[in-house]
Amino acid sequence: SSFLQRRRTPLREQRRRTPLRFVRGNDTSFLNFSFMNADSSLAQAETDFQKTLQHLKEEYGRLNVGRANASLVEELRVEAYGGEQPLKAVASISLSDPRTLQIQPWDKNLLVAISKAIQTSDLRLNPTDDGRVIRIAFPALNEERRHELVKVVHRLAEEARISIRHARQEVHNSLKKMQQEKTIGEDVFHLNMKHLQDKVDTMNSKIDEMAKVKEKEILTI
Repeated sequence: SSFLQRRRTPLREQRRRTPLRFVRGNDTSFLNFSFMNADSSLAQAETDFQKTLQHLKEEYGRLNVGRANASLVEELRVEAYGGEQPLKAVASISLSDPRTLQIQPWDKNLLVAISKAIQTSDLRLNPTDDGRVIRIAFPALNEERRHELVKVVHRLAEEARISIRHARQEVHNSLKKMQQEKTIGEDVFHLNMKHLQDKVDTMNSKIDEMAKVKEKEILTI
């Protein structure tokens, strides 16, 4: 019994000896299992950030900048077979030339429905068909329309930044709750928040770059 008492490590010393596991570079640090929930929150934020960037990329791809682009129309909903189908599911979409899009339905009976979907969209396009295929001509944008589109680019970028801020706030609230419940310490909280802010800054930089590229594309005649 006396031997066991001499060999027993005091609880305070055991805590001091608890091993730290560090992930080097820009990743956060973890203290055994106390970081698991914090890590989960950061991982969810990273997923949300990537979804925001992907959504922005898709929105930019759907802007009519005066050049033929299949992504402009491929997700348009077409009335077909008693329901709605994306255009890309009922027709092939190709480029005849840099300013002309050609759409060939798998079923010729859908020509009218496809034309209607294009005409009622907000793309300002005028399809024509010869009874077999639909063609869409993309006229060059005038200066007024270019500046309207630049405003749309800025609006979409700001919406993406807002989405990033919301995701950041959710993680902040989650980490703060863990800190208040003593699941993580103050040092862990601040370490994770720094890591999170670094990610936010990176995402915002990517958003800015995407907006600049799209704006340049629009303004290039």
